[in-house]
Amino acid sequence: LEKLGALPATPRAVLTTPQVRAAVAASLDDDTWDEDALDAEELADVVLALVRDANLAPGDEPWLAALALPDEDGELAPAGELVVPGSDFAQVMREDELALVEHELADRWGEQPLAACGVLATFALVRATDVVLDPDELEPRDGDFAEPDDAGLLDAVDVWCEDLLDRLPDTPVPPVATEIVAVRDLDLVDDECWPQALAMLSRPPLRDALTQPLRVLLPDGTTQTVRSYTAWWLRGHPVLDGRRPAGLRAEGSDPLLAGLYDAADASGFGDEQVLRALGVRTSVSALLEEPGGAAELLDRLADPERTVSPGQLHALYGALADLDPERVTLPDELRAVVDGEVVVVDAADAVVADAPDLLPLAGAVALLPVDPRKAGDLAELFQVRRLSETAAVDPAGRGVERAVPEPVRILLGATTPHSYVEHDELIAGGVELDWRRTPDGTVHAATLEGVAAGLAWAAGQWPRRFEVAALLEDPSRTAELARDRWFD
Repeated sequence: LEKLGALPATPRAVLTTPQVRAAVAASLDDDTWDEDALDAEELADVVLALVRDANLAPGDEPWLAALALPDEDGELAPAGELVVPGSDFAQVMREDELALVEHELADRWGEQPLAACGVLATFALVRATDVVLDPDELEPRDGDFAEPDDAGLLDAVDVWCEDLLDRLPDTPVPPVATEIVAVRDLDLVDDECWPQALAMLSRPPLRDALTQPLRVLLPDGTTQTVRSYTAWWLRGHPVLDGRRPAGLRAEGSDPLLAGLYDAADASGFGDEQVLRALGVRTSVSALLEEPGGAAELLDRLADPERTVSPGQLHALYGALADLDPERVTLPDELRAVVDGEVVVVDAADAVVADAPDLLPLAGAVALLPVDPRKAGDLAELFQVRRLSETAAVDPAGRGVERAVPEPVRILLGATTPHSYVEHDELIAGGVELDWRRTPDGTVHAATLEGVAAGLAWAAGQWPRRFEVAALLEDPSRTAELARDRWFD
């Protein structure tokens, strides 16, 4: 019989016959003329049995969403417009948004066959390929059931498309999204249930719709990567701690972001990638990896209402100094330290603090604190000067040249100067200094602490300055301090 064209009567083969498909499509009609036709209840039992025996998954046969099933009030409705009682989706959905399928039917058949027929048990996914990004064309299709590749079913998809086009280069014809994977029905979630809903969205297969970026093909053949629809929608709605997640900081995350971002309770989410997709800031490094992340950080630093400490600013500028200048737009204002206070200043007035010996000369100067090894990079990034270029002054008067003690040379290494110049009083630029290292590399100092600081700075061992001071004050401690260095 199979050689003559007959098909094996497997559950799925029977289910997908034209007769069954036609019966499902007409199951809501009241004017069925065939007296032998099954009524809605009988048809539902037959179809659900076939679906169960075929072990179908949601979306395997999208047309099943047109099957008439009784709702909780006994009224017939398409399966695709009903929700499984007690399911994950039923628990996060606003009351009365969609009807629940009849409880007796749900108890009899269970979630698997009902969900395979389109009854919602969790969020539904839209998967569409080669979608033309034209807001006027993204409308829901007419039909008896929701097709799984219909991008028009997504809430505010036209607004998303317009926002996307604003971020892409202008083109004579609309660009094309190579594949859209997006979560449907986000607008049906109850405001109080977003913690549970976000937990659902952070698990596969919904997770990829949130975390994976969208690839867009431009008319010239190039591609760009943009934020997914799901991430876009969630960022713009109060889904985290009653607030929009974009621009919040996960409570307990990177302390360098404290004060710059308002904290939100994200304790239920250990998935940093999900938080990043939502726009929640978790670390400086993750922020700077994002397109526009550096501009966002600089905008917040330039906001005088945001608080930041000098130590925090030092670390933030160190992270920014590592960036390619091509990725950073020059800011109009910067956060700087002036007379010990952190304030917002014009970028043109800022100076990178690269010379500790000149700090006494920089009382009213707007200083940008940074690791001295990155001072040049930061100056180039912001196109500003360095303190060593603006306050370079030579000491007044002559001093006495002294040899650097051997224990100090051993401590600081081969780059230690052989000598320094001792002054009774060290004046430079009309200001009394403890020490000064001139452009020729000579260390001038007027105090023991100044000698220690100058030699440590010249040797590139700035953190050792206090140890050097201890050796200069009491050379007998050489062995003790050498032993302590075992634990560096």
